[in-house]
Amino acid sequence: MVLWLIVVSLFFGILFRFLFFHHQKGFVKSFKHVMCIESNHGTDLSAVRALFVTAHPDDECMFFAPTIIQLVQFNASVNLLCLSEGNYYNQGSLRKEELLNSCAVLGIQGSKVSIIDDKNFPDDPNAQWSISLVSSVVSKHIKMNSINLVLTFDGRGVSGHANHTAIYKAVRYCCLLSLETVGVIRKYLSLLELPLSWLLPSSVCCMIGLEGYRQAKAAMLCHRTQLLWFRYLYVMFSRYMFVNTFHIIPQGPKNLKMY
Repeated sequence: MVLWLIVVSLFFGILFRFLFFHHQKGFVKSFKHVMCIESNHGTDLSAVRALFVTAHPDDECMFFAPTIIQLVQFNASVNLLCLSEGNYYNQGSLRKEELLNSCAVLGIQGSKVSIIDDKNFPDDPNAQWSISLVSSVVSKHIKMNSINLVLTFDGRGVSGHANHTAIYKAVRYCCLLSLETVGVIRKYLSLLELPLSWLLPSSVCCMIGLEGYRQAKAAMLCHRTQLLWFRYLYVMFSRYMFVNTFHIIPQGPKNLKMY
């Protein structure tokens, strides 16, 4: 039994090392392809000015940490626009501070973090945000900061939260990568999800190793108001703490194209 466990551990250790070795080049190459950046053998993504659009403080580390960490590592300019302070339990001011601390851990400069406090965007899964108003806010932010790539949720919003899906509906006409929502089983496969994500088709696949995971975990621990018991299970088992897969959303009419 012990020998079997050793063999299995060695097998997965070698497999994960192989995946990460080949993944680095693939990650950079896929982003350059999406951005139509002239390909070369370098790993510099300084031409990418990325904007992550989220709904609540903690979305950035619960769902997007692997991609944020990798983009920062490869010199991309990473910005975050959070459309609420997360005031569902009247903790907005605390959660805003937690978000800034989390972004610092992930490598996003405080000057590149924008948090919206607007009664039109309540932190409430039953609230229907105005799609046109969200689109207007995001559009202004894109133009003001010369953003050339937007990353956010897909139409199912990972967790199905109405605020998440509202963002997707509002920004799907941008140069957009949408975070893939997967089924419950895959969602909680933890590290075992990595080979599957690498093999299945996606526009961009982003993986992080144990060092990156520790960074993502430290960012999540900044959100102390949200650390209920099930959050700890999420941090341990969610594939979104280790891997992000994105799909390109085709742009809409030319008059809606945003750069």
